[in-house]
Amino acid sequence: MRAMVQNSYGPPEVIVLQEIAKPSPGSKELLIRIQAAKVGPSDCAFRKGNPFMIKLLYGLSRPKFAVGGTELAGVIDAVGKEVQHFKPGDRVLGMSVKNFGAYAEYKCLSEDSPLAVIPDNIAFEEAVGVCDGGATALTFLRDKAKLQRGQKVLINGASGAVGIYAVQLAKYYGAEVTGVCSAANEDLVRQAGADFVIDYTREDFTRADKAYDVVFDAVGKRSFSACKRVLTAKGVYLTTAPRLSVLLQMIWTSLLQGKRAVFATAGLMQNKANLSFLMELARSRTLNVVIDRRYSLELLPDAHKYVETERKKGNVIIKF
Repeated sequence: MRAMVQNSYGPPEVIVLQEIAKPSPGSKELLIRIQAAKVGPSDCAFRKGNPFMIKLLYGLSRPKFAVGGTELAGVIDAVGKEVQHFKPGDRVLGMSVKNFGAYAEYKCLSEDSPLAVIPDNIAFEEAVGVCDGGATALTFLRDKAKLQRGQKVLINGASGAVGIYAVQLAKYYGAEVTGVCSAANEDLVRQAGADFVIDYTREDFTRADKAYDVVFDAVGKRSFSACKRVLTAKGVYLTTAPRLSVLLQMIWTSLLQGKRAVFATAGLMQNKANLSFLMELARSRTLNVVIDRRYSLELLPDAHKYVETERKKGNVIIKF
């Protein structure tokens, strides 16, 4: 089968197209013929091995897993003899967070993995797009911030793959939402449901007079120290950036009763219930997919290059 293989850390060009062996499902596994995957900042970080924490977890000198990619959507091609809840022909959305492998034509996943059936009115590319940013946003806002109706939420990077779904989910939970993005993306963020939009090129939200119950830095660009000023007395700062300073701030603020800094390894916290919930929101069009660009599998390096421009809106999808 065709797969995009990476045997060293480095620029996008380290990812090359190769023919590798097609996997066979174990007794409790599904063999999925992949139809769509995605590329986001986390995929670029794994490719580069930066921050260094990635190398500590996934190989110091070279990647432990040669085929990258975590989110995938496709059709079940075969199932192991002990699989109980899925069958060949099912359209499924899945996450391979332990050993990656989404940038290939086939992938085996355990039946116990984060998996969900894709509704008939949702395309493969849409499903994987929702999984990309939606699962992360859901974990931070619902599970970590415990978002409540009527709270005020600011989302930095509101037009990105995480931010655009964070806006929609925050509105779903009844929050007042302020999105931070460029002027070019203001209409997109307002259409997603933002009550207010701040153009970061003209205004620094950390110097404003308004206070927020939750500040979600969905692009990892602003520090807790900078955002602390615009948090309410018990406000929560969320960030997707796994910096050491954030981890130290998490430990320190968890000991206090006031403002808190929170980071989560959202990918490792996903489960079937989360993906099924997101698919139901997408099925009812409560959650709308935003796809910026689509690339074929062999153009995966180009997709990485585009993501690294930091200009994308919503998702960048790999189609098979």
